[in-house]
Amino acid sequence: MPIVKATEAAIGRAAALLRQGGLVAFPTETVYGLGGDATNGRAVAAIFAAKGRPSFNPLIVHVPDAAMAGEHALLTPLATRLADAFWPGPLTLVLARAAHSPLSDLVSAGLNSVAIRVPDHPLAQALLRAAQRPLAVPSANRSGHLSPTRAEHVLADFGDGVALILDGGPTAHGLESTVIDARGAEPVLLRPGAVTADQIEAVLGMPLRRATGSSDTPTSPGQLASHYAPRARLRLEATSVKAGEALLAFGPNTPQSGARTINLSPSGDLIEAAANLFAALRALDDGHVDAIAVMPIPGNGLGEAINDRLKRAGAPRG
Repeated sequence: MPIVKATEAAIGRAAALLRQGGLVAFPTETVYGLGGDATNGRAVAAIFAAKGRPSFNPLIVHVPDAAMAGEHALLTPLATRLADAFWPGPLTLVLARAAHSPLSDLVSAGLNSVAIRVPDHPLAQALLRAAQRPLAVPSANRSGHLSPTRAEHVLADFGDGVALILDGGPTAHGLESTVIDARGAEPVLLRPGAVTADQIEAVLGMPLRRATGSSDTPTSPGQLASHYAPRARLRLEATSVKAGEALLAFGPNTPQSGARTINLSPSGDLIEAAANLFAALRALDDGHVDAIAVMPIPGNGLGEAINDRLKRAGAPRG
């Protein structure tokens, strides 16, 4: 059984698994989370696969303190005020990604922002410090299921599909973190959660605006995934390459291309393909081609999410 009491030895074992690219479930003050190394694209892709997540929504990156947050995100004056007041705690800040952050593109679903927080739970803190990695941590439940507040809930959803479940007892809040867009001077509530709007407004001395944008352009978990819109046009389900096109390939048998080719997974591994997707799109969309031919990708498993993102990226533009 993968549930273990959260002893010092168990935390060390969990940290080692995370550094090796494994997935570990553990409690935060909100709900139990399913953690993976946020700098490891394969680990992040494995999170989506384990959850059965239908599309690549942004994931929240958990770090032990504001100093590490500053290594991966640009802390605005607004963000610093909120972090001083509510970190560690159940508040997630959406910020611009730092230019040299090693976070996987898949964590942010191809966006130039990152959702980040510092959890207020001794076990989560101990694991983050032992792993010495930022962790991508969505709730540890199958997509669409109730959020887990006990280790047994995680086991019921995943069985032996998670390498280790650290049992820290029931969570304190049982409600996900509040998500605030803090990239500018005005705070925007993207998702209500354990920190109330009144509490935030009291600290800032200003009203909290609610997000009213299109559901196709979210910046945080809890919203629909935004499409990554490359400059070049995408031609999907391509079995050949036209003159001047780059090729986004998949699998061992690829058509000949005179322009640049990137293969998401020569072996046809969907987890590898998901891990490489956004970086590959960015690399091919480098200004030297006007179109990218995209080979067919199976729709099973993570292929559903990969195809969802590609369809959004290739949608007609107004």
